[in-house]
Amino acid sequence: MRTAAMLLGTLVALGGAVWIAQGLNLPFAPRSFMTADRTWIVLGFVAVVIGFATFTWARRQS
Repeated sequence: MRTAAMLLGTLVALGGAVWIAQGLNLPFAPRSFMTADRTWIVLGFVAVVIGFATFTWARRQS
């Protein structure tokens, strides 16, 4: 369970980072309806925080 939660947290954080990159219209980010939309910057940040919190919580479990 601990490993699965750490993996889930990592995937959520990475997905959030992609959303941030698309929202910022960075040149290496894939083009989509999310490109240059500030909403995705905020949602990506929230996803990164949730992913980091999940990873940290799972890591502290014994």
